[in-house]
Amino acid sequence: MSNRTVLKHHAELVDRMAHAVGVDLEEVVFRAQLDMSEVTDAVMACTGCTDPEGCQHWLKAHEGAVADAAPGYCRNRDLFADLAGDTA
Repeated sequence: MSNRTVLKHHAELVDRMAHAVGVDLEEVVFRAQLDMSEVTDAVMACTGCTDPEGCQHWLKAHEGAVADAAPGYCRNRDLFADLAGDTA
């Protein structure tokens, strides 16, 4: 997989995981709760995940509902929890 393909794949996973826990990344950037460099950092953290396939399965299992939290292995779990708390 090319670097660009890897980055796009993980950017999608980050966005889907954020939505799965009730966070709209575009909205939090718009509200200046997060800047684009932090979104980039989240995507880069995601690229280091040891189980992106497990993440995809988790996301599929949680479609249509808002989860209380990202799975424990998610490298952005704390970020999403903080953002979800800010939007509550």
